[in-house]
Amino acid sequence: MSVVRLRNAVALAGRFPALAGVDLDVAPGEAVLLQGPNGAGKTTLLRVCAGLVPLHSGAATVLDHDLTRTSERRAVRRLVGLIGHASFLYDELSAWENTRFWARAAGVDDDSAQSALERMGIEGRLRDLPVGSMSAGQKRRVSIAAVVARRPQLWLLDEPHAGLDQDGRDTVDQLVRDATAGGATVMVASHELERARAMAPRSITVAGGMVVADTSSRPPGDSVVKVSGVANVG
Repeated sequence: MSVVRLRNAVALAGRFPALAGVDLDVAPGEAVLLQGPNGAGKTTLLRVCAGLVPLHSGAATVLDHDLTRTSERRAVRRLVGLIGHASFLYDELSAWENTRFWARAAGVDDDSAQSALERMGIEGRLRDLPVGSMSAGQKRRVSIAAVVARRPQLWLLDEPHAGLDQDGRDTVDQLVRDATAGGATVMVASHELERARAMAPRSITVAGGMVVADTSSRPPGDSVVKVSGVANVG
């Protein structure tokens, strides 16, 4: 069983193949690091898994949802949590209102929203401040809290430490460890390789829109990824 399963997956950015024929399996409870240069396709890969970018060709399932179908892509969004470059927050709403909104969208109770804010250090007057009046670091903490509150089965993290101080970075690392200990699956794209490898024992290298290497802590011969080939995108 795979939480994420891609076969010859191609996704376009305009007419350019941002993913150029990816084969990938990620098992339940795994924490996987996606590494590679800027423009390699890491962000697109995460956004495909989040149901936000459609496939041009190939096949993809996430949490048993067929991502070649629009309705299934919409359905999977309730089950995953994406921390990306965009905050997905409403500036006019408070930290509490934003976090509660995203928790309820995932069918989770308000206690989860409160707990997530506390975990990220958003308490007291900060909790009720409009997000638009916050510093970049505070917004980042709220954005992460909104994902934590959803209790996602699949965490998709795109440079999750960006904009955070040391305490915030350490908190993110512990959140990932707690998530995988609780049975969630994590995929994290990061340039901070030493930090990311400490929480994600399996490393996948992406270059030119393809998976070009997989370094796993699994026993020899037990890897779940094959190096992908180039697809014809016409």
